[in-house]
Amino acid sequence: MTDSPSSLSFVIPVVNEGARLPELLSRLRREFGDAELIVVDGGSRDGSVSLALMNADLVLLGEAGRARQMNLGAACAKNHWLAFLHADTQPRFDTNALRAVLAGDVRWGFCRIALQGRSSGLAMVSAFMNRRSGVTRIATGDQLLIVERELFEVLGGFAAMPLMEDVELCKRLRRHAPGGMLPLVVDSSGRRWDEKGLWRTIFRMWALRLAFFAGVSPHRLWRHYYGKHALKGSPGGQ
Repeated sequence: MTDSPSSLSFVIPVVNEGARLPELLSRLRREFGDAELIVVDGGSRDGSVSLALMNADLVLLGEAGRARQMNLGAACAKNHWLAFLHADTQPRFDTNALRAVLAGDVRWGFCRIALQGRSSGLAMVSAFMNRRSGVTRIATGDQLLIVERELFEVLGGFAAMPLMEDVELCKRLRRHAPGGMLPLVVDSSGRRWDEKGLWRTIFRMWALRLAFFAGVSPHRLWRHYYGKHALKGSPGGQ
């Protein structure tokens, strides 16, 4: 097992992300040449598995559900750092920049986000997301959550929930170890805002977070907000 302090494993949960996987994996291979690339498929029907096999180090088939998929990938990872990456998110930095940041007193962290899409308000949404997550030290999965594998295992990984698994894990992480927003940026797809409308999506996502923090069951939230409206092929719709 490779477990040097700078070694990194990307864990990428997918369902029907064949249109994005080749470019993402090629970029990761180019910019993070020594990183382990793990793709965990949750039942794709668009050739995602075949495409992943061309560039990933390990392709796993698991039960649909982002938390379950990421836990499976983490259990099979061999490196010191786990980087949980959505298929529609790409780092703006390379392995040298990441190593320099992780060499400090940090055991987990996440990146600033820059949403990319057609909607004119995505820069505003990105700014608010970065401001909120910087203050609260709670990130969404689009922000490339990076965690020491040992710490992730001690905390038991992601909770078995259909959504908000990233928020729930960050709440536990910030109680146990130093970490938070890193001075790194990722580009992430604004397709949800483009397809569902900017303000409608902002309202829905804030309502989700408020309901979650108020104690509403994640399973109930998923059924109400995503059961009928999930974007096809989006991990958020698992």
